[in-house]
Amino acid sequence: MWTNFFKLRLFCCLLAVLMVVVLVVNVTQVEYLDHETVSATFIDSSGQFVSSQVTGISRNPYCGYDQQTLSSQERMEEDSLLAALHQQVPDVGPVPFVKSTDPSSSYFVILNSAAFFKVGSQLEVLVHVQDFQRKPKKCGGDYLQARIHSPKLQAGAVGRVVDYQNGFYKVFFTLLWPGKVKVSVSLVHPSEGIRVLQRLQEDKPDRVYFKSLFRSGRISETTECNVCLPGNLPLCNFTDLYTGEPWFCFKPKKLPCSSRITHFKGGYLKGLLTAAESAFFQSGVNIKMPINSSGPDWVTVIPRRIKETNNLELSQGSGTFPSGYYYKDQWRPRKFKMRQFNDPDNITECLQRKVVHLFGDSTIRQWFEYLTTFVPDLVEFNLGSPKNVGPFLAVDQKHNILLKYRCHGPPIRFTTVFSNELHYVANELNGIVGGKNTVVAIAVWSHFSTFPLEVYIRRLRNIRRAVVRLLDRSPKTVVVIRTANAQELGPEVRPQPLSAKGTWES
Repeated sequence: MWTNFFKLRLFCCLLAVLMVVVLVVNVTQVEYLDHETVSATFIDSSGQFVSSQVTGISRNPYCGYDQQTLSSQERMEEDSLLAALHQQVPDVGPVPFVKSTDPSSSYFVILNSAAFFKVGSQLEVLVHVQDFQRKPKKCGGDYLQARIHSPKLQAGAVGRVVDYQNGFYKVFFTLLWPGKVKVSVSLVHPSEGIRVLQRLQEDKPDRVYFKSLFRSGRISETTECNVCLPGNLPLCNFTDLYTGEPWFCFKPKKLPCSSRITHFKGGYLKGLLTAAESAFFQSGVNIKMPINSSGPDWVTVIPRRIKETNNLELSQGSGTFPSGYYYKDQWRPRKFKMRQFNDPDNITECLQRKVVHLFGDSTIRQWFEYLTTFVPDLVEFNLGSPKNVGPFLAVDQKHNILLKYRCHGPPIRFTTVFSNELHYVANELNGIVGGKNTVVAIAVWSHFSTFPLEVYIRRLRNIRRAVVRLLDRSPKTVVVIRTANAQELGPEVRPQPLSAKGTWES
């Protein structure tokens, strides 16, 4: 009996050891995922989370970003973002202009135009794109914008575009107000143009370059700067010690690196497009052009009964799309009630006893400009900062309000910024105590549009870590993130043909 009992105990011990070994092996495999094959979760074109096996994720080797030390979670997150992007624009090789997307010969049709619509109903629109030979396209990847709107009501909402990768797109709208509702679809960029822009972003990320002025006494020198610099010339390494964000300048010939005075935009490289590529960027031809309807382009929507309206509001979950809409020129969110601040007194009441920090590019600086213009008691304190650059400060002593703005660290395409004012947002957040009377608003995106996505992802990752630390130590701090919006680039930023003739856009 004791012999059998001993054998049973020995068997159980061996089984336990085997289970521990298997567990350790599995954990090791999860934590050290091979960068060539990653299980990625991303949002597909229909807005759903998709888990798939993403093979051969290619990282841009620019500035050694492909050699970053990332945790398994960070690497998986980055692979997910890159995989989601690469799925949108298939690489079909060189395409002649006549076989590219022609908005004038493309069309859309309302699939259920004869249906009976109520507020809250779904409207489906099918878009069929054709080329300049009026032949149907067999691939997707075009950048379409779709909206419903009622000009008389000053109402509008966006639609969710699904790319079927075969020349057909479907747009889903939620009808959110009663009355006559018009559908509009536009081609922002053809897929052929998007592939050119992606090539420029990957192969020519330094097409926007920066400079710094170095000065000591009567001696001054100006050298080129960027996230990284080619060649073997001596460099000044201005990489941030806390975030690790890289920044370099060519070392002046006579001055030390410590003599840097200012940072400013150098300019943009020209002549990066061939004549064939430049044809995909023609104003009035294939850039931000309307796609017409082959039938009715409007529907009539009737109100819901009160009971149906209440049920509709209760049914709106976290996946509601769109998140809101305009009605009578006022933004109306769908998932929560929003308080309107239509007069200075309301804004003052909200901000009373608050310290408001604004960090980022010009899209958040505009908040500072709006508040100091609209609220009479909020007076700007002149710090002598360059116009449109900052830092800026405004005070309302009567109501104890302090409003601050500071631009983010490089790359930043402002005219001139003093080098000692180049602060990274993550470092600024680390210096904020926080609390119930502290508000932080961040907008960082516009100045990263010419760089590979890895550069932007890294910056946001550092900012997110700092936000998490801030909320850990001061959970009652209010943090607002302003995300990017579609932006028309000015003539200086637009890709130019080799001959630099014509009016092309990006």
